[in-house]
Amino acid sequence: MATYLTTEELSARIKYDTRTIRDRLKDSVLIEGKHYFRPFGGRKILFIWEQIEQDMYNAASLTGSITMTASRGM
Repeated sequence: MATYLTTEELSARIKYDTRTIRDRLKDSVLIEGKHYFRPFGGRKILFIWEQIEQDMYNAASLTGSITMTASRGM
């Protein structure tokens, strides 16, 4: 079962300002239909926590492995 969050609730979980989520992350990093949707075709946005959490983990793992590889070569 998915956990749906408002922008304010997502902000509290990922420690980003709500304005940053709306202006910088939404539609560049957070994609409609994958990370969020608009229930009943309205203006309200609900974020899908499990998908966002998984993608954050995947990005951190990728970044970590690149960093580790680069530091080994030095």
